[in-house]
Amino acid sequence: MPGVTLKILHGADRGKIYEDLAPPLTIGREEGNEIQLNDERVSRCHFKVQRDNDRLVLTDLDSTNGTKVNGVECQLKILRHGDLISVGRSLMLVGSETQIAARLAAMGNENPTVSRDEQNSEGSIALNLGAEPKSPHPAEIIQVQEVPDIPADLSPGQKAQLCEILDYLQSRLKRLIEAARTDENSQEVVLKMASWQRMLDTQSKLANMARQIADPDWPDA
Repeated sequence: MPGVTLKILHGADRGKIYEDLAPPLTIGREEGNEIQLNDERVSRCHFKVQRDNDRLVLTDLDSTNGTKVNGVECQLKILRHGDLISVGRSLMLVGSETQIAARLAAMGNENPTVSRDEQNSEGSIALNLGAEPKSPHPAEIIQVQEVPDIPADLSPGQKAQLCEILDYLQSRLKRLIEAARTDENSQEVVLKMASWQRMLDTQSKLANMARQIADPDWPDA
């Protein structure tokens, strides 16, 4: 199984490329990590990447300033080729150019190619998908929201729990959709304040669930 490739796009270590790293590996500020970042905003041991079957999993190691993947702060995250990891002032791209192109091809993009933008001093890559991108910065290009796979090998009890969570979310969304008012002239959808608050409450519950999964010792809200 191929190793992990990480490219430093921004920060004091920009331009460095780490190829074919074997998980598990850690990234942080101090010696002893597989990747040591020269960044005072990065914790001594900031996050780790490990393999779970054919998946790469990032885990934030209770860092002071947190870890973001594709701009979203996370404690636990499945990594895919083309994802952007942000820690402190450092920005990292996951995967080689070939791996990122293969991911795009698997998503149905026709003839995806990857080319280096020689004008970009950070050495980031530009993905040419038939249209000229507004910017060569990967953060504006690789922002795909793929439908996540259902975990395999769940026990009957775990399947029932997952179905309960999905049923709960479906019922909440159904109520919000039914409460929404559409205006065809302005192409806007309007929610009453009570419905908006219910949506925020759902978002809060989802955030807490995600935190509990990543950190079982996290107190239940």
